[in-house]
Amino acid sequence: MGFRFRKQFSIFPGVKINLSKSGVSTSLGGHGATVNVGTSGKRTMTLGIPGTGLSYQLPLGIGAVVFIAIIAALLALLYFIFPMQVKMLLHWWQPKIF
Repeated sequence: MGFRFRKQFSIFPGVKINLSKSGVSTSLGGHGATVNVGTSGKRTMTLGIPGTGLSYQLPLGIGAVVFIAIIAALLALLYFIFPMQVKMLLHWWQPKIF
């Protein structure tokens, strides 16, 4: 067994920088759906059920990642203007127990 290292920094709500032994990556999203882009070029989307530990990971093409990044940047900009409305928009689908 080897040592593992992982540290995560939040830049904006839903945007995080991940540091690990194997490199740096960026995550967009939050509970239930996250897009991760690594320095090696690996792009994945993880869909999960919050609080259960169950998730499914699938690879993404560059077009999908660019589209999601544009949406995330727009939401980050809107968050500074209308924080409560953006939070409600991002969490409308979640059950109230989360």
